[in-house]
Amino acid sequence: MTPDFKSATYTETYRPQLHFSPPQFWMNDPNGLIYHKGKYHLFYQYYPEDIKWGPMHWGHAVSTDLVHWQHKPTALFPDEHGYIFSGSVVLDFGNTSGLGSAENPPMVAIFTYHDAEAKEDGAKNYETQGLAYSLDDGETWEMYVNNPVLPNDGMEDFRDPKVFWDASNNAWVMSIVAGDHLQLWNSSDLKSWKKLSNFGKRRGAHGGVWECPDLFKMKVGDTDEEKWVLLISINPGGPNGGSATQYFVGDFDGQQFTSEQQETQWVDWGTDNYAGVTYFTLPKDYYGDTYENDPGQDRIFIGWMNNWDYGQETPTTPWRGAMTVPRKLSLQKVAGRYMLYNYPVPQLEQLKTEVQETELELAIGDKKEIKFDGLEQSEVRFTTESKDFVVKLKNTKNEEVVLTMNSEQKLFLLDRVVSGKTDFNEKFANQIQQMPVAELPEGPYEVRMLNDRSSIEVFINKGQYTMTAQLFPTEPYDALEFENVSETSIRFDNIVLAQMKTIW
Repeated sequence: MTPDFKSATYTETYRPQLHFSPPQFWMNDPNGLIYHKGKYHLFYQYYPEDIKWGPMHWGHAVSTDLVHWQHKPTALFPDEHGYIFSGSVVLDFGNTSGLGSAENPPMVAIFTYHDAEAKEDGAKNYETQGLAYSLDDGETWEMYVNNPVLPNDGMEDFRDPKVFWDASNNAWVMSIVAGDHLQLWNSSDLKSWKKLSNFGKRRGAHGGVWECPDLFKMKVGDTDEEKWVLLISINPGGPNGGSATQYFVGDFDGQQFTSEQQETQWVDWGTDNYAGVTYFTLPKDYYGDTYENDPGQDRIFIGWMNNWDYGQETPTTPWRGAMTVPRKLSLQKVAGRYMLYNYPVPQLEQLKTEVQETELELAIGDKKEIKFDGLEQSEVRFTTESKDFVVKLKNTKNEEVVLTMNSEQKLFLLDRVVSGKTDFNEKFANQIQQMPVAELPEGPYEVRMLNDRSSIEVFINKGQYTMTAQLFPTEPYDALEFENVSETSIRFDNIVLAQMKTIW
């Protein structure tokens, strides 16, 4: 679709061509992800005056395929209650709120008000929860006259409400974080809320404040077993520094979420996937077969492709901030434990062009370089049984991204230390990122890379393991180097190199 801005926009250095980014200014967390009447809505934290964080608004874009996006006017603006922080949007299909009608149920946004002045004055109850609603399918929004609907009795960092409909108990349920733990609340009308329970004060990672919760039910693989998954973003305290999103697998009985999980598990081990949440899921077959692009019960996730350690200093202008590609989540049981997979939505396949296919067999210590113009906007896939190899993305300025599979340590490594511009912040490339991969299968598995002008997303074994990282090369990468670092010859089969069309 045609962007509604000047043609020069979206051709700037480092401008993502496969990922959503605003035409200009600052963007962070995705908010209010909802599919409604054939359109996928993406709201997001937005400051429409600078490329650094400021008083938060909600930006807005829509898509029919989760790939091409149309920008919409800013949806929510700060008011007398404060800035508009993160939250969610639901379709109040039963008009429980009374803000619409049975014939025209409202879209309802539930978000955090952040009163910056109150915080500066030392108050602890500077965050409350408010509502806005739309009766024209998200085009325009009205603030609820009796905001805030959930006041604060003195908790710091009381924010990021994510709401879903609990059909088993005929109630709306809100997941919200309070500093170091999750709180669950419920409501019959989205306006009056009752606290149910707490979770997590001594569970999971606590290197920083908890943010952006998301609680949802999933089938386990192809079985009839169902479990509940809780996403919790944390900053700082990520596995490779700064921001990251952990998850818990357990059960929810309408009152409490419980989990027997002992180890911390991460949605994405890279440094640049934060505050991710999933699309609101309507009751099964709500739209019937009206819309061909209906996601049904698919659980679709989008994250902010950045990190608070350096996010306000990345070398981009006149915008700063991008989203990960949309990913479909699935829950699998591997070696006796539950693992959350995330893998790009299939709609991205439509962007492929100029496809090359090959295969490689490398003797011990051998290397093979493949020149590939357009690598900065591409997809690379291959299958292998090897657990000891190196793949590099390189350019003529000796800048490189180094991906290493190490069987002895059972680690996958991502090294961007000499990947290009790194000196804008000392934390950007001060270490090699590591991801444990102990449960990879013994046989062949897939490695898939989505490369954009300023990022790489790596998906191993169909999303069992994932790493996302920003990159800022001073000239585009134009070569792939495969190296055998094992003690036997190895093969890379089904190598597919595909240039990708821009989403703009």
